[in-house]
Amino acid sequence: MNKKYLFSLLAIAVSSACHADVLTYPDPIGPSQSDFGGTGLMQTPNARIAKEGEFSVNYRDNDQYRFYSTSIALFPWLEGTIRYTDVRTRKYSSNEDFSGDQTYKDKSFDFKVRLWEEGYWIPEIAFGKRDISGTGLFDGEYMVASKMAGPFDFTLGMGWGYSGNSGNITNPFCRASDKYCTRAESHDAGDISFTDIFRGPAAIFGGVEYQTPWTPLRLKLEYDGNDYQDDFAGKIDQRSHFNVGAIYRAADWADVNLSYERGNTLMFGFTLRTNFNDLKPNQKDRPKPAYQPSPATDSLQYTSAANQLTQLKYNAGFDEPEIIQRGNTLYMTGEQYRYRDTREGIDRANRILVNNLPAGVDTISITEKRFNQPQVTTNTRVASLRKELEGYPLGHEGTLEQQRVNPVDTDALGRGYRIRPERFGYSISPVLNQSLGGPENFYMFQIGVLGSANYWLTDHWLVDGGVFGNVYNNYDKFKTTDSPRDSNLPPVRTHIRDYVQNDVYLNNLQSNYVRYLGNGFYGQVYGGYLETMYGGAGAEVLYRPLDSNWAVGIDGNYVKQRDWDNMMRFIDYKAPTGHLTGYWNPSSMNGVLVKLSLGQYLAKDKGGTLDLSKRFDSGVTVGAWAAVTNVSKDDYGEGGFSKGFYVSVPLDLMTVSPSRSRATVAWTPLTRDGGQMLGRKYQLYYMTTDRDIQSGQ
Repeated sequence: MNKKYLFSLLAIAVSSACHADVLTYPDPIGPSQSDFGGTGLMQTPNARIAKEGEFSVNYRDNDQYRFYSTSIALFPWLEGTIRYTDVRTRKYSSNEDFSGDQTYKDKSFDFKVRLWEEGYWIPEIAFGKRDISGTGLFDGEYMVASKMAGPFDFTLGMGWGYSGNSGNITNPFCRASDKYCTRAESHDAGDISFTDIFRGPAAIFGGVEYQTPWTPLRLKLEYDGNDYQDDFAGKIDQRSHFNVGAIYRAADWADVNLSYERGNTLMFGFTLRTNFNDLKPNQKDRPKPAYQPSPATDSLQYTSAANQLTQLKYNAGFDEPEIIQRGNTLYMTGEQYRYRDTREGIDRANRILVNNLPAGVDTISITEKRFNQPQVTTNTRVASLRKELEGYPLGHEGTLEQQRVNPVDTDALGRGYRIRPERFGYSISPVLNQSLGGPENFYMFQIGVLGSANYWLTDHWLVDGGVFGNVYNNYDKFKTTDSPRDSNLPPVRTHIRDYVQNDVYLNNLQSNYVRYLGNGFYGQVYGGYLETMYGGAGAEVLYRPLDSNWAVGIDGNYVKQRDWDNMMRFIDYKAPTGHLTGYWNPSSMNGVLVKLSLGQYLAKDKGGTLDLSKRFDSGVTVGAWAAVTNVSKDDYGEGGFSKGFYVSVPLDLMTVSPSRSRATVAWTPLTRDGGQMLGRKYQLYYMTTDRDIQSGQ
């Protein structure tokens, strides 16, 4: 684009902004995304972090690169970014039989952590790292400060590596030691590249972001510390270190970006955003039962019990409800299928039961089950409940006398009034399998249908199976299904291409025996075709104290690999595998789950997997995991170690009625054979979430 036309467009935008009504857009605009993803100016970062929970999907395009990125503010002080880069000037490989004419793709991960929050005089200060696990095309780190002054947000920082390539200032660490004067040019794919931190050339960068009087429009000016002389895309001509740009907020969920960079390059793109803390279900739920107590009877009557059971199922969300009176306590059991926050179901059930309460009952005891196993019992004093529902007199407010305890053994109470349990269940669900960044095609996918069925032979013995059917995929683009040749490990996962090319296959067929062992202990034994690639037998025990922020479990399995040519059969490979797993919710970090598993993996390598996840107010969970084992880098092959990311979304955010179902999207940058765990469908920790009082499970 001719430079004079671009500046004319920017001048018109500024002129329009100066005469705009400041009330044309109601909400203030927060930090914007940079070209690389993550908050910043254009090529350079700033010290800002978006509002906690903000999730952004970004696209930027210029002559050399296309940047596809996602960024999330996990905390007010921590931001993470995943990025794929399409290098338009290079081919994926020199072997056209392998990758055709596809251009080179690079994946990388960034983070930024706030070190100091902005004060009246002191700026916001942050440290960040780009490309911490990849080939190191954009590897670098920075220290940066940002300070607001009216509508201007000023930024000044120092960068090392890619962002400091111009070397416009002497690296201060180089003065202390010569080892900081040079930096490796690239890294093996998957390496964590902290070894070169603060090494090599350094440069000062900075800029300003201006919020115009017309709120949707922001303008940017920056000084870039990179000189692009050793860029992977080739030597890039840079006529100026100054870049200018504009951002237009098209909607509260979308930005459009336009910038002129290096004095000769047009960059354009967009950002789509939402906030995982602010998402709310748009539901049409039944109102809570009104408090309308009926005259007390001497005992529980059939007519009133039948009415209560119906309301317990369809209003309070309890499947297979059962009620029975013993002495001065009315007991109720059921499985909550409707409300993620189980306290909502308890409140509704209490209202239903107290409206038709036999004389002499002073306690309502509700035991919640999942997978037919008792989770927790909630005892509520009737007198206290009546006072709360009637309303406290002014100045005499009280609290509800309610207590959660380990589950009551309701089997010992005998049989009461109930809705007979449905032993058989089935479901049909769509499936999307996908992978990014492959040599044959950037996006490989498969759309299919999974039909599942289960039958409870007893309250503890479950038979479960599922059949997958392919609807459409682009797997015809696969050039080869051979396992990678740079690894000495048995191909425990890298045969995945062979499995998914079957149009119809038995996904799993297994039998589980599950039981509550008492005092917070749960156990299960299982056997059969346990997942797509493995069958065998195993057992698991979990200790999960009630309403505790920790739990510990252990599982052991002996499995054989299924034959991809005939998935009812097995090949010769077999392995013992199992892990000791600890779960911890730090009390100082709301919604965070730390999960550490130590043991032996499918390839018989030994090590540990660390899984960190954050659950936001909406119930959306974002997590990442990494597995490090005793396998050397040479034996493991490309990638160095196994890692992945996932997002779990409550389906009731997208439905009109409450639901406890979830959809999970997982992404593994590169599937290798080290650090691979058995994919068990039923895991006790996730079968016992009602023992945690936190909402939004």
